[in-house]
Amino acid sequence: MSPTVLVVGELHGGHLAGASLEALGVARGWAGATVVGFVSGPGARTAAAEFGRFGTTVAYSIDDPGLDTAPTAVRAQGLKAAADASGASIVVAAGTTLGRDLVGRLSVAWNAAAATGVTEVRAEAGGVRVRRPIFGGRATETLRLEGPRCAIATRPHAFASPPEAPVNCEVRELAIPELPPAFAAAQRTAVAPTAGGSGSGLTDASIVVSGGRGVRSPENFRLVEELAASLGAAVGASRAVTDAGWRPTSFQVGQTGRAVSPQLYIAVGISGAIQHLVGMVSSRVIVAINSDASAPIFKVADYGIVGDLFQIVPALTAEIRRVRGL
Repeated sequence: MSPTVLVVGELHGGHLAGASLEALGVARGWAGATVVGFVSGPGARTAAAEFGRFGTTVAYSIDDPGLDTAPTAVRAQGLKAAADASGASIVVAAGTTLGRDLVGRLSVAWNAAAATGVTEVRAEAGGVRVRRPIFGGRATETLRLEGPRCAIATRPHAFASPPEAPVNCEVRELAIPELPPAFAAAQRTAVAPTAGGSGSGLTDASIVVSGGRGVRSPENFRLVEELAASLGAAVGASRAVTDAGWRPTSFQVGQTGRAVSPQLYIAVGISGAIQHLVGMVSSRVIVAINSDASAPIFKVADYGIVGDLFQIVPALTAEIRRVRGL
């Protein structure tokens, strides 16, 4: 019997987020599966219809402004209601903070096997086999999710978005299930951006340029930022940089900072301590620029440039700008 796969759509600027399209790509790759969508929150009905751009004929929505301040537990109950209404046996969410949280909560409420940070998915008789990096990317774990239901959260940028195949998408509206008062007891009252929070896009960025101690001073860090700007990339930093106060901790990539897995990661003046490597080693392509040919960063780099970053980075930035017509 062909499974029904429900894809969790997240909202970004009133539209389906790019990360949700990666989750949809997983569902579209499921042989013989019926794919349905789900979106919750203010503006969910309009966003749910966008699933139709990618060949999805049915999507569920809970268009309730109260979800904007409600805890994730409430959204998880809404997701369970959509899974039950659609007859889904598989739920796929993006590897965002919300997606991972929803999968964990849904697995309990829905009595489902669950896995997050997934980079490969394969359907098997009686279950689903997934693979994911563990121990900061130093090993790969294979899991078999058995039972009638499973919930999966992908790893960012591990899967491609599906090609567009526009169809008419029927949006079926649901209401938030009746819940005990304790479920909504916590209410978000405000969200304040972190100072220097331009580093907040690190987790979802497809290109990241990070600078380390090798840039020598906070003034020189502009070389990293200019290279990132030429590529349309997010800016990251090593712990040495944030500890020195050159950039806020929101920029830090590594074991005690943010874990990233972009399509392209460029490390500028970063030696490659293990604490940094575990936060970026799962990047698709890694480029290292360092004057020390024996730096550990070169052991994980796909491409390495040994030389003076103060000559290499400006030249690289200028060439990228020329090619891109900037």
